Amino acid sequence: MNINESPMLGLRTIVYMVDDLVKAKVWYMKAFNAEPYFDTPYYIGFDIGGFELGLHPKEKVAGTDQGTVLSYWGVEDIHEVYNTLIALGATEHERPNNVGEDIMVASVYDPWKNIIGIIYNPDFKLP
Repeated sequence: MNINESPMLGLRTIVYMVDDLVKAKVWYMKAFNAEPYFDTPYYIGFDIGGFELGLHPKEKVAGTDQGTVLSYWGVEDIHEVYNTLIALGATEHERPNNVGEDIMVASVYDPWKNIIGIIYNPDFKLP
């Protein structure tokens, strides 16, 4: 890969991990003056200027760290980019998986324990 040919297409989604999804939904509706377009007990999604703002319940699983913010970089081939990041020394956070329709997400810990999310979303169009 040429160093000027990044597999990362740009930021696509920001997900905030929250303790109370219902209260967070109300707050973000007011803060961003927006209604969610996707509203379930496990994820709430807002379209903010063509980009995704998501709310996700903070998981409290022993030995894991979801952090408080998860940013997803758009990619064309999620498996290839995920494997490249692992080969470069990243460690698994979440293997590539389908989250609905044709949308795939994955995430890794970089060598400094930052979480890097990647997303394949064939329906995403830049605003």
